[in-house]
Amino acid sequence: MAKVGLSLGVSQHLALTPQLQQSIRLLQLSTLELAQEVEQMLVDNPFLERDDEAAEPGVAEKPVARGDTAPISGAFDASPASAAGEKDREKPSDWDGDDDVDRASGDSPWGNDAPSPAARRHDEDEPADASELAFAFESLADHLHRQALALRLSREERAALSFLIDSLNDDGFLEDSLPSLAEGLAGHGDGEYVQELLQHFTVALRLLQSLEPTGVGARGLAECLRLQLAARARSGQVPAGVLQAALAIVEQPLEWLARRDVKRLARASAASEDDTRAAIELITQLEPCPGRRFADVDRNAIVPDVIVRKTLHEGQVQLVAQLNPDVMPRLRVHDAYAQALRQHRQSEGHQALQSRLQEARWFVKNIEQRFDTILRVSRAIVERQKAFFVHGDLAMRPLVLREIADELGLHESTISRVTTAKYMATPQGTYELKYFFGSGLGTETGGSASSTAVRALLRQLVAAEDPARPLSDSQLADLLKAQGIACARRTVAKYREQLRIAPAPLRKQL
Repeated sequence: MAKVGLSLGVSQHLALTPQLQQSIRLLQLSTLELAQEVEQMLVDNPFLERDDEAAEPGVAEKPVARGDTAPISGAFDASPASAAGEKDREKPSDWDGDDDVDRASGDSPWGNDAPSPAARRHDEDEPADASELAFAFESLADHLHRQALALRLSREERAALSFLIDSLNDDGFLEDSLPSLAEGLAGHGDGEYVQELLQHFTVALRLLQSLEPTGVGARGLAECLRLQLAARARSGQVPAGVLQAALAIVEQPLEWLARRDVKRLARASAASEDDTRAAIELITQLEPCPGRRFADVDRNAIVPDVIVRKTLHEGQVQLVAQLNPDVMPRLRVHDAYAQALRQHRQSEGHQALQSRLQEARWFVKNIEQRFDTILRVSRAIVERQKAFFVHGDLAMRPLVLREIADELGLHESTISRVTTAKYMATPQGTYELKYFFGSGLGTETGGSASSTAVRALLRQLVAAEDPARPLSDSQLADLLKAQGIACARRTVAKYREQLRIAPAPLRKQL
């Protein structure tokens, strides 16, 4: 018969307090996400305020002005579109604070040692930060709307053109057919109204395809290339035989063009092989994505968290890593509110307000700890990758997360969070912190070479190859072996794909 009894035991486990959970979450946020988190906390917590009323560093508003284009629904008296729902943001929940609220009235451990970006830029000669420079660019839609303002159009034509511009994808292509756009806009309208819209869209498409960049408004890659070839024909700088061959080639399966199958393309286009080669060369100079240079700069703009500067001291190169002050929030606990809470301890709702006060203090402290950790990790990376900052990618040494974790007394997962979506501006360029980590490949001397350095070497080898006889993956592996780096053909192929370098047959120039 089993006996029932009580026993005592001692064990250790990690308790994730709300403060620790918030610290971990803030650590893994990117600069933009942190700015959004700060904005939300300023709205939710009355005890938190900015130390300076200047605009939030690293965040700016981009005004959108598309001129006085008439709304498409108003121009054609279409039925109003259904309103889109807006997703609510989840607010952080309240938690119980501790009893230690009698902190000095000036409890602001953050933001007193650096002037605000606005104060530093009172001088007009001071350069703007990266985010402000990014917002100076315009989107593809803004660029096209601005051109449309210079056209003498009727109200209906302008509205139709505006609608087509707003229907383009990021590459500048019109993915939906004109009938589907007309039917979608007409809603439950009759067939006659659909035909009227279709006529307006047909005229507007020709206008759209006449705008810059050439090829915008195409319904596919073949049409995009054909529009650009037509523009080349109007310039009169391309021989007629080559132009006719190019127009015929873009109508053939694009796989033939990708493989540079000259004989098949020559037969299909009824052109000589010389004209076909010249036509292929002409097509490779065209832009397959007209909207590429109008990429979403709001999304792609990178504001570095750390700035590394190279200085010369007594003839020796020194590297200094510092936090970027433009991304550091300047926050403090509201002194007047905190003092009022201390003077009314017995008032109703004191416990809830005390919790919000402690929440504000934790938030300020965790942000400070976040940037301190980023700086510590960045300085450790700079110390171990000194050769890279002086000589470039070829001097990168192998480095894994555990090395930095052991040096700083942190967990590998913490280093992983710190190095994700955090960027460092260096004399060699701006890189994500993860870029400085990479495995090593064995060398004949018994040492190891960083995978980053091997990729840089591969890029140099491909750049120096004979375009008429490009190097295969096996030949690249042999060249690396000749330099003492043991790298298999499959590894070369993997690195080549990571560098977005085409295989040898596609790199061959005729």
